[in-house]
Amino acid sequence: MADDLDILRNDTLAALAGAQDRAQWDAIRVGTLGKSGALTGLLKQLGKLEPQERKERGQALNRLRDELTAAVEARGRDIEEEALQARLRSERVDVTMPAPAIVTGTIHPISRTIEEMTAIFGAMGFSVAEGPDIESQWHNFSALNTPDHHPARTEHDTFYLPPQTEGGEPRVLRTQTSGVQIRSMLGEKPPIRIIAPGRTYRADHDATHSPMFHQCEGLVVDRNITLGHLKGCLIEFLRVYFDKPNLPVRFRASYFPFTEPSMEVDIGWSKATGEIGGGSDWLEVLGSGMIHPRVLANCGLDPSEWQGFAFGMGIERLAMLKNGIPDLRSFYESDLRWLRHYGFSAFSPATLTEGV
Repeated sequence: MADDLDILRNDTLAALAGAQDRAQWDAIRVGTLGKSGALTGLLKQLGKLEPQERKERGQALNRLRDELTAAVEARGRDIEEEALQARLRSERVDVTMPAPAIVTGTIHPISRTIEEMTAIFGAMGFSVAEGPDIESQWHNFSALNTPDHHPARTEHDTFYLPPQTEGGEPRVLRTQTSGVQIRSMLGEKPPIRIIAPGRTYRADHDATHSPMFHQCEGLVVDRNITLGHLKGCLIEFLRVYFDKPNLPVRFRASYFPFTEPSMEVDIGWSKATGEIGGGSDWLEVLGSGMIHPRVLANCGLDPSEWQGFAFGMGIERLAMLKNGIPDLRSFYESDLRWLRHYGFSAFSPATLTEGV
């Protein structure tokens, strides 16, 4: 082999051995075997030689080309393998190390309480009804037999909004979900059995009151409904919700414009320890009563044919009692520590229907 071919061979092999990455390797490959490479240039000069010399020179160049091509490809595979091993070393994970903690979200106590109430009343045959947060005064007060002079209609207690039309009556942010009951009686034919959970609004704010809070009201309209049906329904609900089969429940005479007779409902508890169902004290948890005949008539129902009962309770209040939450304002402060402490796992669905 001629000296120039030996020099090209030795230089190319030395350069390949020193190549550290793909870019250096590719430069050597192109500089030797490319269209303008050193070996290609020598092959192009064969036409200038005599036939016998051209034959010998051509054979030598072909052998050199095969040898350098094999060397270039081998070094290319080695560089790829070295790069792969370096990447694997840099991305190695120590599987013996503890996994990073994953903070999962929780279901808010209000949402869970609504789920539980829906599950319990659903097992009794109730369906869920909804209505607008902004109500007319007729739906929120007048249809419910609430007189114009009632304290609930004052601006001290109720948020009023501008009327929709000039000279019209101001609207209100609903102070209770009773407006849903009115809409249900106007839009459905009895028998009716619904609950209406949702937001309500009143001008009050302290440790046990909030300008916005949640209520769940219930309504049953049918023939031959009595006070016994009301008591049986609420006693069963409270005992299942608090998971106290023998929970003491007391009904006290009261007054609400939309029910007659009206009753406050108390449960047994201990004032000293806060235990539900323990001790000799009583705690008021909701209001109820038989639907006033005027309310039925306002909704186009004949009171001599249809009777019913209604009830209403604060969702936050029940959640506070069941879960030991001391301050109503904490429900709306978006404190992640509080939410993680009092929240519920999404994998524990509310199915409190045993005994219903």
